[in-house]
Amino acid sequence: MSNEMHARAEKLIARERVEGLAGEEREWLANHLRECPDCTRLAQQTDAALHSLRQNPIPFPAGLAARTQFRVRLRAQELQEREPQRRLVWIICGMSWALGVATAPYVWRAFEWVGQRTGAPKFVWELGFGLWWTIPALVAAAVLLMEKAGRPGESDWLSQEK
Repeated sequence: MSNEMHARAEKLIARERVEGLAGEEREWLANHLRECPDCTRLAQQTDAALHSLRQNPIPFPAGLAARTQFRVRLRAQELQEREPQRRLVWIICGMSWALGVATAPYVWRAFEWVGQRTGAPKFVWELGFGLWWTIPALVAAAVLLMEKAGRPGESDWLSQEK
């Protein structure tokens, strides 16, 4: 038999023990194991190794469950404390968008009027209009990013020893 068939059988043996196999692959493997004593031996060794691993108890540290519950409660409390701030940010953001849409025609006319009075090129006052709407959003994004950078991340919180 070719090395490719043995390699495929090895992969299927491992995958069968972990994920299970679809019908066609399971049939191919069963046929191959009937014909190939080396792969049959590998399948038996794999079964024996998995069986011995399942027989060994894994001791958990004392108090692990209590510490885990404590940390989960702390994290839930932390998220609840932050929730009103986030809700306020979303409310303000929504109001800002609503007012921005409602006042856009007036702001456009104001920029156009100032542009005509000052003799500024059309591109300049159009750019000013765009920045009028863009700069507050950029400032808000910067504030949110600085807030996130100022507090420890998820992985730092999870790695703390208690």
